[in-house]
Amino acid sequence: MSPPPPRSMPQNAKGSTIRMAFFYAAVFGLIGIHLPFWPVWLAARGLGPTEIGVIMAASVGIKVVFNPLIAHVADRRGQRRPIMIMLAVGGFFVFALFGVTTGFWSILLVSVMFFALWSPIMPLGESLTMLSGREGSENGGERDYGRIRLWGSLSFIATAVGAGYLLADRSPDIIFWVLLMSLVLIVSVTIALPATKAPATTRARFASLEVLRDRQFVVFIAACALIQASHSVYYVFGTLNWKAQGFSEIVIGWLWAEGVAAEIILFAFGARLVGRLGPARLIFLGGLAGALRWSLTGVSDTLEMLIALQLLHAFTFGATHLGAIYFITRRVPPDLSASAQGLYSAAVMGLALGLSALAAGKLFALFGAGAYQPMALLAAAGAGLAMFLKKETGNPEPA
Repeated sequence: MSPPPPRSMPQNAKGSTIRMAFFYAAVFGLIGIHLPFWPVWLAARGLGPTEIGVIMAASVGIKVVFNPLIAHVADRRGQRRPIMIMLAVGGFFVFALFGVTTGFWSILLVSVMFFALWSPIMPLGESLTMLSGREGSENGGERDYGRIRLWGSLSFIATAVGAGYLLADRSPDIIFWVLLMSLVLIVSVTIALPATKAPATTRARFASLEVLRDRQFVVFIAACALIQASHSVYYVFGTLNWKAQGFSEIVIGWLWAEGVAAEIILFAFGARLVGRLGPARLIFLGGLAGALRWSLTGVSDTLEMLIALQLLHAFTFGATHLGAIYFITRRVPPDLSASAQGLYSAAVMGLALGLSALAAGKLFALFGAGAYQPMALLAAAGAGLAMFLKKETGNPEPA
């Protein structure tokens, strides 16, 4: 069932809204399988916690190089969709190589190759979403990002829960085949995306350097990096830790789904929250919730407590990400929007999360669930930095 667009939208905006919603649904359908269960596939290949941590860190860290490069090309050309199509097709063929890989080094190589192509797709999609909203709006106002993005979260829930049932008493090899078929769907929806273009940047500098001239943007990146990096133990070892505590794949799938369900509720009211609190306060709330969530997750092994803590995902990820998207939209000119999104993805979801995932492998091997405690400190530090962000961002030239 396709998501209904707001009634007041012009017809071209309605069409782009539906297509962007399908894009998020397809992408997060894949993530809903990959994030909780790919470490299970890796463990089935004989890899230990440290090796899994290295692979996940390298997979995330490759964003640091490729996301800004691809985003720079996108800003130079003012295009998003053609580049996304090429990346999606290439990602499918590279991911197929996992079917013939064995051993740590070959899996690491294919992982790096795949994420070099896969990682830039999302920041380009985020840029395209907000650009299409500006183009389709009658008054040039902001698009209600949360109500489009929530379809990705709904898809994440469906696939995370479904994969839990699918994996029960079955071989982890199924994970590979389902992910490969998911990439076919992503290629299809990417081809159908709106062909919205941004003004091609004429700036002489590398586009990401232009964005980094804005000191508020640098503080913003640092705050978001610390908060999102605090999720690394949860992302990489959450499933394995819960399995060690005796929870089944079905229960684990529902725990992942619950966190995203809380995120969906927040996204549904995203425009109101941004209007009332502003991007900076949303990011601050995300860090504060992270400090509470991870400090308690590290000492909790009862299902009731875990259910309560998973609700905080609405803030630790949802509020932080929502604040970030609106911060970028309000702060960065359209001709640098792809580079700003690419830089955010590279620094926050790439460098910071990659380094944190690398440390998570060592921490989890040494302390098990105790590895969550350093994550609480990261989130608290991010909240502290967010306090230095201005409440109103405007949309100035970087200076």
